[in-house]
Amino acid sequence: MTFTLDKYMPYTVGLDRFFNILDMSMESREKGFPHYNIVKLGETKWIIELAVAGFDKKDINIELDQWVLNIRGTSESRYLDDDIIHKGISNKHFHKQFTLAEYIEPTKAEFENGILSIILEQNVPEDKKPKQIKIK
Repeated sequence: MTFTLDKYMPYTVGLDRFFNILDMSMESREKGFPHYNIVKLGETKWIIELAVAGFDKKDINIELDQWVLNIRGTSESRYLDDDIIHKGISNKHFHKQFTLAEYIEPTKAEFENGILSIILEQNVPEDKKPKQIKIK
């Protein structure tokens, strides 16, 4: 079964940008390294955890560009390739992208025991929250 957005387009108005972002996100979804978890911590809070063994805080860059969270890692091997008998710990460069919904933004990033944790929270402005309309 193949999922396509085309069947939803005729039933929406003004969501073209959303569908374009979702479509790009699905096409460019990088598999593999580094492995990650996405955990929902409540109705308005999430955490993305990336397993980045062999990387240091200084090797990782986190950037929010509009609705796209970019996480890049660059690390150099501590050893010469000729000296390595078995290489099971990757130190290759990586770039992970996560498309965030409106009003979701990273609030904190932590690095502990080879796990990079990025906390995301939804902060809806007061003027965008639902309002009760009085009937006269």
